[in-house]
Amino acid sequence: MFLSRLSRLGLRIAKDSGQFSTIKRGYFSRHFSHNLHPVNNCFFCTTTIDNIHEEGSEQKETISVTFVDKDGEEKLIKVPIGMSMLEAAHQNDIDLEGACEGSLACSTCHVIIMDVDYYKKLEEPTDEENDMLDLAFGLTETSRLGCQVIAKPELDGMRLALPAATRNFAVDGYKPKPH
Repeated sequence: MFLSRLSRLGLRIAKDSGQFSTIKRGYFSRHFSHNLHPVNNCFFCTTTIDNIHEEGSEQKETISVTFVDKDGEEKLIKVPIGMSMLEAAHQNDIDLEGACEGSLACSTCHVIIMDVDYYKKLEEPTDEENDMLDLAFGLTETSRLGCQVIAKPELDGMRLALPAATRNFAVDGYKPKPH
């Protein structure tokens, strides 16, 4: 917002002073013209062309993921490719805690991949993730941290079980709200 206003101010000053034509052919057009393009009548914009195409494109590709809570209730959601299961859970009101907000500093986003075939499609957990998983409640052979499971096309149809509890310092029944 600030840069947009600043860009418009610069454009207005350049037009008023008669310098617009020299600016257009000057330093910026030689060195940065691939990033300068009109956006909302703003010729000096820092938005890249790639961002404009993403915003103007249709919906992002998604996969279907089913979360199964501790009571056995299932919730099928659509997760955009590239999003973590923790983020997807928060956006869809699924009780997956994530106390560290995905910074790999806790085990409260522990999920259990219910099908071994899907588990094998994931990248190997890092040492940091394994260290955090060691602290998780109800650890299984197919346990992962939701913040480290990233949606990709081959995970379409994956089912994730939420453990019955987490190991956190919060009082039982406390449900944190994502920021």
